[in-house]
Amino acid sequence: MKSSNYRVRYLLPVMIIILVLLSIIATSWGQVGVPLANTMEIIFKHWGIPGYADITLNPQQDAVIYFIRLPRVIVGILVGAGLAVAGAVMQGIFSNPLADPGIIGVSSGAAFGAITAISLGLTTSNLFTMPFFAAGGSLLAVLLTVMLASHKGRIPVIILLLAGIAVSMFMGALSSGLLTILNEHRVREYLFWMVGGLDYRRWEHVYLAAGPILSGIGICCLLARHMNILVLGDNEARAVGASVQKMRIGILSVASVITAFAVCVSGAIGFVGLVVPHIMRIFVGPDHRLLIPVSALAGGIFLVACDVLARMIVPSIEIRVGVITALVGAPYFLYLLRRVQRSEK
Repeated sequence: MKSSNYRVRYLLPVMIIILVLLSIIATSWGQVGVPLANTMEIIFKHWGIPGYADITLNPQQDAVIYFIRLPRVIVGILVGAGLAVAGAVMQGIFSNPLADPGIIGVSSGAAFGAITAISLGLTTSNLFTMPFFAAGGSLLAVLLTVMLASHKGRIPVIILLLAGIAVSMFMGALSSGLLTILNEHRVREYLFWMVGGLDYRRWEHVYLAAGPILSGIGICCLLARHMNILVLGDNEARAVGASVQKMRIGILSVASVITAFAVCVSGAIGFVGLVVPHIMRIFVGPDHRLLIPVSALAGGIFLVACDVLARMIVPSIEIRVGVITALVGAPYFLYLLRRVQRSEK
């Protein structure tokens, strides 16, 4: 434990510095280039930092930096951190390195909620209609999964996993059914959301996601010791007086809310919750008191870096960040799969 604390003592400050520097670069860089000094002046002026209140800003640079790029970067940090923490929680509770936030139907539920809003024609009237429907669909999927897995007040982990698969398939079938009756424009809108991206994010999206995601991460940090107990196994957890089912449902509920609000403002961005916490566990070990904050920072760094890469590959055409995370995460998933297979031989 001492060696882990020693390592994290330096790892956390370094990761915070990397995240801040990367965020400044991501905010400055783009088709409309803005010098780093000007970027900082714009941010400091809007945030009321003393000494910057009276400076004169370039209107075009001000609009690009503060109203287009900065909300995008902040949403990327929030979504990356939220998905990574949710993934760390899922992998710990299920004792499975291949677990991710979608394992209990969260992602498929969000997709069903989103396509429901699109099919009803509600997305054109209000900016937040699709996010709220997506979050509602995620929470509905989790509720169905828990209800199906519950038996006499107990929720075996393997049954919870199987119930999650069943709910995901059911939600996927409903989504496919709705797709068949949509016109071409609405199908394109749904597919655009499903790929996952950070483009066209506004401050309203930041306000929508910040509260639930940051609160959820904070709660997970407070419950980290309980997660360490659950990792020991049900019998060992009961031996120390833990209420296993209540703890598991409570922690899963928090992780589901984090995932739901992350997905609802960014679309279905895959592999962040799988890759990031698994790599961070190699660095800091399985102790969730260390793993959760480190995963949150690493998730923000990873998603912002992928978003910058998505804008750099073809400057005239922006690739959605969900494509980049899939290209990075899919090979790593196959590597993990092969590693698990070798360990079972």
